[in-house]
Amino acid sequence: MNFDYNETQSMIAQSIRDFAEKNIRPYIMEWDEAQIFPVQLFKKLGEMGFMGVLVPQELGGSGLGYHEYITIVEEISKVDPSIGLSVAAHNSLCTNHILTFGSEEQKKKWIPKLATAEHIGAWGLTEHNTGSDAGGMNTTAKRDGDHWVVNGAKNFITHAISGDIAVVIVRTGEKGDSRGMTAFVFEKGMPGFTSGKKENKLGMRASETAELIFDNCRIPDANRLGEVGQGFIQAMKVLDGGRISIGALSLGIAKGAYEAALKYSKERHQFGKPISEFQGISFKLADMATEIEASELLLHKAAFLKQQHKPVTTMGAMAKMFSSEVCVRVANEAVQIHGGYGYTKDYPVEKFYRDSKLCTIGEGTTEIQKVVISRNLLKE
Repeated sequence: MNFDYNETQSMIAQSIRDFAEKNIRPYIMEWDEAQIFPVQLFKKLGEMGFMGVLVPQELGGSGLGYHEYITIVEEISKVDPSIGLSVAAHNSLCTNHILTFGSEEQKKKWIPKLATAEHIGAWGLTEHNTGSDAGGMNTTAKRDGDHWVVNGAKNFITHAISGDIAVVIVRTGEKGDSRGMTAFVFEKGMPGFTSGKKENKLGMRASETAELIFDNCRIPDANRLGEVGQGFIQAMKVLDGGRISIGALSLGIAKGAYEAALKYSKERHQFGKPISEFQGISFKLADMATEIEASELLLHKAAFLKQQHKPVTTMGAMAKMFSSEVCVRVANEAVQIHGGYGYTKDYPVEKFYRDSKLCTIGEGTTEIQKVVISRNLLKE
């Protein structure tokens, strides 16, 4: 085992830090308060290869692995988790679904533009009445010759308005049947395919979240990913990688909040000395740092398994669950260490606090991760 960054990871980390300081940090609160999704920023990230991290070079991507991917999402999220979330969703959900399950023709058609962020990607599974119970989805596709007619809606979809390409799982069989769902690639501009309500969120406000609406949308069978009935099974495999993404996002939030709290605790004086010298504060910092280290180890173990094409469902769920809960605890303590200032927008910890909570909900709640972990343990 080697716990040091390799040369590639070190170069990537420094590159993304420099980029974030110049192109993200000055605009964090402007984007947050106005809920601006900065499309042009993602075009720049695409030019640097950060929107096609796992995509092979022959398809226009960076051809990197999951350890490098964690580094990228983490470093961005230390500055602005909203941007980290969008990078993660584009890479691990939309792009990775096509990359994993698309035909060679489909990959050549869609992946190069996604890998460079010429096209922004979205991914749709959740509906208004089906979150964790995805098998109960109501969005349906009925076959009509060489096309399918799709009706329904998806919600809580990242990039639903600004996205150019959306991989969407719809019901083609009986409700509740895990083999009754199929994945399709929808393109912006298809008749009957529109976006709806944009969510007004607690945090992650610069990452666009909205509805996708299908009103007698006709989609060619050529846009189907894999076999009919394989959509849900594909989605569960895609989410294995997605959990690593949310874990990396969580790690970045935790590190960003911790670093801000550590800095403040050394600068803030009470009773004639820095508050970091009080045991009540120093013990908080010790707990935060320890849990962050544990999160990082879990994540990179999951990345190793994924990279080696070994079963990763259990470890990915563990890493996502632990890292997301840690980032909420760390962000909470960071606000506490800042005292009254932590409750103001003059310091970064209040935003980390607001952003952190999504990590315990998105791409499978903490409770669902426990279901996944326990089921797999009991199979052994």
